[in-house]
Amino acid sequence: MMTGNMAILAATSTSKGNPYLFPIIIVALFGLLYFVMIRPQRNRQRQAQQMQNQVMPGQRVRTTAGMYATVVSIDGDDVVLEVAPGVNVRYMRRAIMGVVPDDTGDTMHADGQVADDTVHSDGMADGSGPAKGKTGNSADATEDGTATT
Repeated sequence: MMTGNMAILAATSTSKGNPYLFPIIIVALFGLLYFVMIRPQRNRQRQAQQMQNQVMPGQRVRTTAGMYATVVSIDGDDVVLEVAPGVNVRYMRRAIMGVVPDDTGDTMHADGQVADDTVHSDGMADGSGPAKGKTGNSADATEDGTATT
């Protein structure tokens, strides 16, 4: 019978480890979470707020909705943006996502339209328009690219 009691005692006994190990692991995980997620997010928020406070009239900005506009005036927490010539809208300053650099790389035609003449380094166009010297209507082409004339 002695061996039966020993087996029961052996099955019910637990191993005694370091009682401080579990709290140390929890604290280490929270520390890792802070340095990986919380701290960088706070830095991004601080930089965004600093940029929003430094916005000046005349700058091109992008809103959180994705609209590009020019700052016309600033009134406290509000900012007036010109989204098109003569079209002004009032936004909260927090809605400004970023300041757009003046040099966007777009070329403008004399009529005010943005040029869509993308030519790659190999001299080939991007294929968004008809080839040079070619005339015709896009409705004249079939799905496989052959002409229907």
